[in-house]
Formats: sequence, structure tokens, C-alpha cells
Amino acid sequence: MRRFILRRAILGVLVCMTVLVISFGLTRVAGDPALAVAGPQATAADVAAIRRAYGLDRPLPEQFFTWVGAVARGDLGRSYLFREPVANLIRARLPITLTLGLVGLGFALLIALPLGIVAALHEGTPTDRLVMLVALLGQAMPSFWLALLLIIGLGLRLQWLPISGIDDWTGYLLPGLVLAFSAIPALMRLTRSGMIDALGSDYIRTARAKGLSRASIVLKHAARNAAMPVVAIAAVQLGFMLGGSIVIESVFSLPGLGFLAWESISKNDFPVVQAVVLLLAVIYIALTLFADLLNAALDPRLRTG
Repeated sequence: MRRFILRRAILGVLVCMTVLVISFGLTRVAGDPALAVAGPQATAADVAAIRRAYGLDRPLPEQFFTWVGAVARGDLGRSYLFREPVANLIRARLPITLTLGLVGLGFALLIALPLGIVAALHEGTPTDRLVMLVALLGQAMPSFWLALLLIIGLGLRLQWLPISGIDDWTGYLLPGLVLAFSAIPALMRLTRSGMIDALGSDYIRTARAKGLSRASIVLKHAARNAAMPVVAIAAVQLGFMLGGSIVIESVFSLPGLGFLAWESISKNDFPVVQAVVLLLAVIYIALTLFADLLNAALDPRLRTG
């Protein structure tokens, strides 16, 4: 188990370093940060002075290693747009994005688990095909399109839920529901396949032979064992949701990390973009490592893979 953890940790560090290189390179390819800071009315002398002030006149490898060294010390730089430390911006916005991701994951589990169980109990029937059609629609529908439909239907016409901002907890419901649809198909299919395997196992046949009720067999025995892998995959899906929050937060005007990234990209605020990309990558890597460890704990055969 220790070797398994060590291999996964080394892989996570390598992925993190790759993200560092790619995020730094893409922000430099996108344009000159000095021009973005100086503004359209700045003279060549102003732009040159800004380059010197921010160290942008140095060679790119030197800029990269300077930035990596600062990140290692916990210094994420200073925002060009907001004129304050990037760490302060992230500290203020991160709770909103995490809350949105957890709400979305909660919706996904509440919808996917029951539907997956129903599909497994009616395998091969029209009910099963209807449930899988729901999964297909959830996978095929663009999140921004679903967001617009829910805004028009539940927000503007019925006025059940707010369509922007987070004045209270209800502000997370619509964006959380939209975010959940990206995770529902995978969770639903995994629940369905796990339930089908569980229902055909020997211990379920033994439970039937003992005369246990159908509800007890399904909920206490089959569903409990089928849900274990789903919990591990749910951690990975949470990472996907946090990464996909950029679109959702922009549509619903939620001041989280995603909206901060969109603002920073549109204004070429590269220190913020680099920090947000790095943070989301680290969170995703950590969640993936947690899922791998949980899967290995549930299935010892994976430890040798």
C-alpha cells in the first residue's frame, strides 16, 4: 500500500509541474502582460517601465523559475487588475466555488443514485432505456444552454429561484443543479452497472433464500456494495465540477474562482490566471489521489496495478 501511495504521489507532483509549465506558457503566448497593464493610451516608455517594474523584461526561463520559487514560498504574486495580492483574492473567492461544487455534487448523487438503482432493477425494460436516455441527454446538453433554460423557466417565468448572485443559500441552487448535470451520467451508469453485478452475486441469492424482503435486499445489501465505487468516483467528479465552474459562475454572476478567472482572462491579468489554474489543478490532483486510495482500500487488487 505504501508503494501504491508513493507512486500516485509522484505522479501527482509530475502532473502539477506540467500544469505549472503549461499555465505559464499559455499566459505568455496570449499576449504581452505589460500592454494589458499599461492600457491602450500608454506610450512605449510607459510599457517599458512596466516591464521593468514587473520583471517582464527578463528572459522567459528566468521569469518562470522566479514565479515557481515565489509559489513555493506561498507568494502567488499581485493582481494587475485588482491591485492586491492574488492570495487575498483566492481566499475570498474559493469558499464560493467550493460550496457550489459541493451543492452540485449533492444534486448529482441525489439524482444519479436512485435512477441508477431503478435502471438496474428494470434492466432491459423501457424504464431502463428511459433512464439511460436521461443520462445521454445530460451528457450531450451544453451546460450554458441548460443554464439559460433554467433561468428562463424557474427564474424568470416561475420566479422560484434567483438567477444571479448569492444573497442567500438559494443562490446556489440553480447553478448547482446545472453543474450536477455534468456528473449525473457517469454516476448513474456506474450505479446501474454496480447494482446489476451486485444483484447477480451469490450473497444476494443467499439473502433471497433466507426470505428477506425485496426492499431489504436492494437497499441494505446490493445498494450498499454498489455505492462504494460511486463514492470514489464522486471525488473525481467534484474536481471536474470545480474546473467547470468557470462557465457556470460567469452565467449566474457568482463571484467565485471561476468568475475571477473569467475576469482575469478577459483583462490579461496573468498572475491571477496562473494562480487559479494551478490551484484548481492541485485540488483536482488531490481529489484524484483520494479516489485512487479509496478504490485501492476497497479493492486490494488495484494496489499492484
